[in-house]
Amino acid sequence: MRSIWNGAISFGLVSIPIKLVNATESHSISFRQIHTDDGGRIRYRKVCELEDREVTTPEIGKAYEDADGTLIPITDEDLASLPIPTARTIEIVAFVPADRIDPLQMDTAYYLSANGVPAAKPYTLLREALKRSNKVAIAKFALRGRERLGMLRVVDDVIAMHGLLWPDEIRATDEVAPDTGVTVREQELDLADALMDTLGEVDLEDLHDDYREAVEELITAKASGAEAPSVPEREAGGGKVLDLMAALEKSVRAAKESRGEAAGGETGGGAGAAEAGGEAEVTPLPARRKSARTAPKEVGGKKSTSTKRTAARKTTAQKSAAHKSTAQKTAGQKTASGTASKSTAKSTSKTAKSTGKEAAAKKTAAKKTAAKKTTGRKRASA
Repeated sequence: MRSIWNGAISFGLVSIPIKLVNATESHSISFRQIHTDDGGRIRYRKVCELEDREVTTPEIGKAYEDADGTLIPITDEDLASLPIPTARTIEIVAFVPADRIDPLQMDTAYYLSANGVPAAKPYTLLREALKRSNKVAIAKFALRGRERLGMLRVVDDVIAMHGLLWPDEIRATDEVAPDTGVTVREQELDLADALMDTLGEVDLEDLHDDYREAVEELITAKASGAEAPSVPEREAGGGKVLDLMAALEKSVRAAKESRGEAAGGETGGGAGAAEAGGEAEVTPLPARRKSARTAPKEVGGKKSTSTKRTAARKTTAQKSAAHKSTAQKTAGQKTASGTASKSTAKSTSKTAKSTGKEAAAKKTAAKKTAAKKTTGRKRASA
């Protein structure tokens, strides 16, 4: 591997000559710009504005453009002679636990190779000290025209250095977090935990770049005049998922099925789609139990299950109201009928009593008349 920088690691009075080597490489496929009409290459030429001619790389230097447009030339020698200790030195300033480093600060990775036989002993000493302490070294170094921050750690038997962004280069998260307050239920967290456990861990060595492989196949097919590979058909996915619990449950089942495990029982109940602001397509779920929710049908003129339920509830409520009204009318009729019967009975009783009194009076009057007639007869005989 070709070194890109030569210098030394310095900590205390120890100095270790090293070479800096890129620890990563890019496998991205590069494209050239062409003229679409005739396929000719499009090139960027470095042209001097004063002489109006193309210049070669050795003729090109650096300059700083001032606010008024003035160019101030800066040479490599000027940069190499800067009065800072990190010009050719990786200066270790502290040793800290690895969890103190925010992954957001991670930048380009390098391998530090011992430069020469005399560097082997102090290099090995630093490597073993880092291993035993379970710490990483924080260092400052200058590379490509600027001072940088770095972190040294051990990878196998090599000291690796990760370039770190300066703390003020990390943007704040104030404008990124959700604006609205969201409440997450315990059942949703339980399902999320179940999904995480089901997906489990992965060996990063098993992951690969599918996009790059597809581009390579496309290039091979076009170069040989064959037909370009077709896009594989995907299952029609739903639109906006309204039921988070349902989505989590389905994800857990799919993850278990992909691993050849039984789906097992589900955790928690459904959250429902009550928070939906309008109609949207919901990913249908297979029936689980009799009491499970039925997925709404496609939106497009057909009523969803929830609409049917609402209509059924309204119809039931209307029937109940009608039944109550009928019952009230019947009760009223019964009350009126009872009242009329009582009134008739009272009237009949009064009539009967009145008739009885009249009959008694007539009998009494008849008796008195008979008595008078008898008395008259006796007087006449005398």
